[in-house]
Amino acid sequence: MHADPKGVLTGIHFIDGDHAACEGALAAGCRFVAGYPITPSTEVVERFAARIPLVGGMFIQLEDEIASSIAIQGAAWAGKKVMTVTSGPGLSLMMEHIGLAAIAEVPSVWVDVQRGGPSTGLPTLPAQADMMQVKWGSHGDYEPIALSPNSPQECFDLMIKAFNLAETYRVPVFFMMDEVVGHMTERVVIPEASEIEIVERKWTAKKPGEYRPYETDESMVPEMVKAGDGYRIHITGLTHDERGYPAMNAQAQDKLVRRLVNKIRDHRDQLVDVRADGVEGADVIVVSFGITSRVAGAAVEAARRKGVKVGHLRMIITWPFPAKVIRDLALTAKAFVVPELNMGQMALEVERAVSGKAAVLTLPHAGGTVHEPDAILAKIMEAAQ
Repeated sequence: MHADPKGVLTGIHFIDGDHAACEGALAAGCRFVAGYPITPSTEVVERFAARIPLVGGMFIQLEDEIASSIAIQGAAWAGKKVMTVTSGPGLSLMMEHIGLAAIAEVPSVWVDVQRGGPSTGLPTLPAQADMMQVKWGSHGDYEPIALSPNSPQECFDLMIKAFNLAETYRVPVFFMMDEVVGHMTERVVIPEASEIEIVERKWTAKKPGEYRPYETDESMVPEMVKAGDGYRIHITGLTHDERGYPAMNAQAQDKLVRRLVNKIRDHRDQLVDVRADGVEGADVIVVSFGITSRVAGAAVEAARRKGVKVGHLRMIITWPFPAKVIRDLALTAKAFVVPELNMGQMALEVERAVSGKAAVLTLPHAGGTVHEPDAILAKIMEAAQ
């Protein structure tokens, strides 16, 4: 175990998911984090605050989540890779600024270590009930990206992917952990920096006077500059033209919003990230994500020992939802089982993708604990009948 010259740790560690997420952010090049302490996410920024002086960045604790969610956007326009960290109640407070990040196309990572809700709920216990909030919570039309790790190792690995996606598509990217994954301690392998693929920001090569902040090419993703480098930029939450200036008419709205949506929708096939185990030819397919996928894996193995042809589809990227994958599987599968630590959120997306071609059995759980494997096994056996 050692640190490279930039202060990024390498080697084998036994750390929890919160700390692994911090190390992933550092390895991805994150150099500015703003946050406000909230259980069970505080350990992410505690570690960041301790580690960031070694790599030349900044952590700032602000008065609340609202201030944190706007501070990171200013830092992004100053040229930094940025992140904020929170849990359910704090995420609710951030929603207006998430909408700003969407319309202003601010590359940013938003960590949500989920806990039981609504309201203050269960601050120290797990849930997966913020999944629809990150998709639909802020008003208007936009397409975020969300990832769901199920282990400390994935907290490290997928955090790097989250930053790469934020930079590639210039969108808010959500990192949907939960209390169990956040506080679970396991072996985490951190490779050398030379072995980690990092996507750098899409900087413009245009000269000042030629650059327009929202002018795009076929990628539909505008180039960026650093504030203070001599470029004229105007950033607003209003509907705007390629200069970033307010354009208050239906034509500008249609052009802007279609691009915000289509820069993700037109690349959804490249954004699909699932782990498929025995799904081809399966009669029953369990669809899971995050910590629930680890419990579901045990139930799937138990069902196979009973002779059931059951597959397991784990979603790594939950938004955009892998609808085509599930739609294709519905042509041959008899039923889908969807366990999740909420009262039925992602199951609605499974039902939409299946479109009546197979049964969809939900297994809701209000949170506070994870499912018992036997409960998922019982639902698999019910689906196999």
